[in-house]
Amino acid sequence: MSERTKVQPLRIADAKKRIRHVFVRDLELDANIGVHRHEKGQLQPVRINVDLTVEEFEGEVGDKLANVVDYEAVVDGIKAILAGGHLNLVETLAERVAAHCLADKRVKVARVRIEKLKVIAEAQSVGVEIERESER
Repeated sequence: MSERTKVQPLRIADAKKRIRHVFVRDLELDANIGVHRHEKGQLQPVRINVDLTVEEFEGEVGDKLANVVDYEAVVDGIKAILAGGHLNLVETLAERVAAHCLADKRVKVARVRIEKLKVIAEAQSVGVEIERESER
C-alpha cells in the first residue's frame, strides 16, 4: 500500500451521519513565530485554514447561534493563541488551534493548515497541516 492510499479523507458534510462542515478559509494574521534569531521579536504573516467535522445535534438549529459551532469563536480563539506570545514552531500553533476547536464537544475532527507566507523567497508559502480527532 502506498503512502498516498493511507491518507484518510476528512469526513465533511454527511447528511446520513448528521455531519456538518464548518470552516475558516485563508485567515491571514501576523504571528510572532519562528526558531531563527531574525524571526524572534518580529511579527510575520501566516495564513490559517481550518476544517471541522461537526456532529449536528438532534432537532432543529432554530436560527440560534448557540446551536451551531461559531466560526467567529474559532477565529477569536486563534487570535488569542497568537496573542499569547512567541511560538517557535508552526506545528505548535497548529496543535493549539486544533485543541481549541476540539474543546467544543460537537467538533469530532479538526484539520488545521498553517502557512508562513514570507519565509522562503522562492516559495509562496511553507507550513504544516494536521488532522486531530476528538477522544470523546
